[in-house]
Amino acid sequence: MISIFRAFLNTWAAKVFFMLLIGVFVIWGVGDVLTKRPTDTAVATVGNRRIEMDEVADSYRRQLSQVSRMLGGTVEPTMEMKRGVAAQALERLITQVALTGAAQDMGLVVPDEALRQAVWDTSAFAGPDGKFSRRQFEEVLRNNGLTEQRFLSLMRIEIAQRQLIAAARAGASSPETMTKLVYAFQQEKRIAELVELRLDAAPAPEAPPAVALERWYANNIAKFSTLEFRRVKAVILSPERLAADVAVTEADVRAAYAARAAEFNLPEKRSVQVLLSQDEAKAKALAEKWAAGADWAAMQEAAKAEGAAPVELTDAVRSEIPAPELAMAVFAAAPGAVPAPVRSALGWHVVRVTKVTPGVVRPIEEVRAQLEAQIRNERAADALYDRANKVDDLLSGGTPLDEMPGDLALTGVMGTLDARGMTAEGQPAPIPGGDDLRNALITAAFQAQKGETPRLIEGPRKPGILSGFYAFVVEDIMPPAARPYEEVAEAVLADWTQAAIRRSQEEAAAKILEAIKGGQSLADVAVIADLPVRRLPEISRGARPAEEVPLQLVAPLFELKLGEATMVETVDGFAVAVLAEIQPAAPDADPIGYGQVRDALAAAIGDDVQAALTAGLRARAKPLINRAMVDRIVQPE
Repeated sequence: MISIFRAFLNTWAAKVFFMLLIGVFVIWGVGDVLTKRPTDTAVATVGNRRIEMDEVADSYRRQLSQVSRMLGGTVEPTMEMKRGVAAQALERLITQVALTGAAQDMGLVVPDEALRQAVWDTSAFAGPDGKFSRRQFEEVLRNNGLTEQRFLSLMRIEIAQRQLIAAARAGASSPETMTKLVYAFQQEKRIAELVELRLDAAPAPEAPPAVALERWYANNIAKFSTLEFRRVKAVILSPERLAADVAVTEADVRAAYAARAAEFNLPEKRSVQVLLSQDEAKAKALAEKWAAGADWAAMQEAAKAEGAAPVELTDAVRSEIPAPELAMAVFAAAPGAVPAPVRSALGWHVVRVTKVTPGVVRPIEEVRAQLEAQIRNERAADALYDRANKVDDLLSGGTPLDEMPGDLALTGVMGTLDARGMTAEGQPAPIPGGDDLRNALITAAFQAQKGETPRLIEGPRKPGILSGFYAFVVEDIMPPAARPYEEVAEAVLADWTQAAIRRSQEEAAAKILEAIKGGQSLADVAVIADLPVRRLPEISRGARPAEEVPLQLVAPLFELKLGEATMVETVDGFAVAVLAEIQPAAPDADPIGYGQVRDALAAAIGDDVQAALTAGLRARAKPLINRAMVDRIVQPE
């Protein structure tokens, strides 16, 4: 047998077979080893720049930590939320890389001196003296998990990106046509005349038969029933209770004072009278007349005669003055003096400072109590999360509310109350914590089911601090019950009377409106109805109207044509108004207001330019995203 096999190996058929076998091995075996490429670890490629997994994972962790803090640390982010956070973190990095690449292509460079100055000017790094503090700098970086080298690299990139974006925004301006249209829309004023049909001015109708009142009682039974009451047991974890145990050092107070230096160092304010002229010679003539002793009233008349615009600014800081040249002149002028006219993009300004309010620097001792309270509240808020996690674990383990440990700074309450937070005796239920937390607990208790398992709930957030946490259980529900008619007869009569008065005044107002639409004047209709006609002060779209103008009238008034009428229900009754006058906007008489509109529109256009630039650079970079790597960040294997 073996001799036969050996003989077969010497044949051409065997040699061809082995040659094919070796070829297959080379192609599918060795070839695979030689041609196999290493696995790509980049999460995304933007142009020629790779965004590696560590970079995305770091950004993802920071953003996920922020989301967890927003959820109070007691709710685990879902997988969908994690994927959304990862996608957002990656998109932000892609945009930053695209901007950085564009800045490098354009040769934008951030000198070391500019980087150093930017660091020194960052208020977060200022010490107690308001200047850059190396110790504060290192502490901030440590708290944010950044090395100095990493931070400086990120800041250099940010400065370069700001240069690129600033160059794109520099050309953004509002066309005069657009500015005029927007200014005209915002500043158009309207004046109306109206008659009011007040509920308290209407005569009371005759009392109806008893059967009508009983029917009214039956049809509105909810108005004459007791409120629903609930017996609630709750525990509250509030920052106020934790804050009392927080120790605050002198270094803590000084660091907080430095961080809020802008709040405690109030800038100088000045009140100034300004004449704006487009002609230099006229501006100089006005300045000479003013300096010679003319008062403001006379100067206003003189300005109008010369085609100039008089403007007054009251208690303005430097940044509130629209033109930098004007601001410099105002804050350099002596009170009462009239310096030489100064030119800006708005024209020639003649100024006279009428009042100077010096800047105020509040010393640390003056605000010490305020700062200490803020520090205690902030640290108490941090401690809240630790206590809240412990309470949440106990609740998840089935610990009843009245068996919670006494070392968690919890406050327990139990009682019966209605949806307004009032007890059966008509007193506010004694719920600790602020009004926000109290209202949130009451609302939640009246949305819950009886006996529902308690869970820890984060209360509403105040600026910079939580209002607290709470958990509760509804032990019993006492539904509302109708009160006997005999007990509420007076209330039924009062309610029926009020409804009848409202109905009669509404019908009277509708008749007046119909008469005006039929061609009668408001004055004639008012005489017949024995009602006074009142002329309202001017109303504009953007400003809050005067106190005597019904708020309900403002929007309808700007939908009317001159002479048309409208009817609205007000807090006090009903009003019928006729549009008596339309005052078009006058930009020439309000150059400062017109300039503010122009600047606001330019800023909005700049935002659009910036968004378009960012989107264009991102699209040009043609980012390629490795979805599998993104999934590995969200759900590691």
